[in-house]
Amino acid sequence: MSKQQNKKYWDFKAATVHGEGDLYIYGDVTSWKTDDGDTSAKSFKRDLDALGDIGRLNLYINSPGGSVFEGVAIGSMLKRHKAHITVYIDALAASIASVIAMAGDVIRMPRNAMMMIHNPWDFVMGNADELRKAADDLDRIGGSMKESYLSKTGGKITPEKLTELLDAETWLSAQECLNYGLCDVVEEANQAAACVSNELFAKYRNVPEDIAAKLNDPEQPQANTSDDETKAYLQRIKDTAGLELQNINSYLGGIING
Repeated sequence: MSKQQNKKYWDFKAATVHGEGDLYIYGDVTSWKTDDGDTSAKSFKRDLDALGDIGRLNLYINSPGGSVFEGVAIGSMLKRHKAHITVYIDALAASIASVIAMAGDVIRMPRNAMMMIHNPWDFVMGNADELRKAADDLDRIGGSMKESYLSKTGGKITPEKLTELLDAETWLSAQECLNYGLCDVVEEANQAAACVSNELFAKYRNVPEDIAAKLNDPEQPQANTSDDETKAYLQRIKDTAGLELQNINSYLGGIING
């Protein structure tokens, strides 16, 4: 486990500027305890409230996602907050972390950052009635997530296109996010490494090989990467994700038709 993984999934600090606060989501979004203590949405709210009566909130995200329920709760409490919220996606906002990001009034991404969106899923045990209820719950959560994205995009993406992206577990570059209305500003590339979470990334079906390489090699990509190199890097990610999806569809087709 990396040093970053030993940190609780969120970090919090009081702002040094009166009326302004900073919040960090740097790691997994979880509903269970870690070595650093309680990381529930309840404790998150407690520390968010501890910022006091602020007018501006800066939210920094570098997360592979995690618990849907915890993330939805965090996103909801941020939307209710009266402060003007600026979200900085420092390297990665994947899965439920991307939904949390939608709570921002302004979302800013370096051009080498990424966002991943997909439909919610869960591990369920129980009888048929319990499984049906879990499926219904996921449908309701998925609908809520779609509304979060659509309310941010301002009509730049249709519900049909969004459903297509969610169904395919899509990894988006910063420029693609800007085109779809999922972020507002694309900034210069930075040197932040994407958050490492082998357990979570193992559950995603289209994780590009370049992301795994980037997680283990802080030299890729660097802030001084040329535009051509960055475009090639993002194209390799898209090509790899597309190939993985084809393989999965072929595999599932064999199961269904076998």
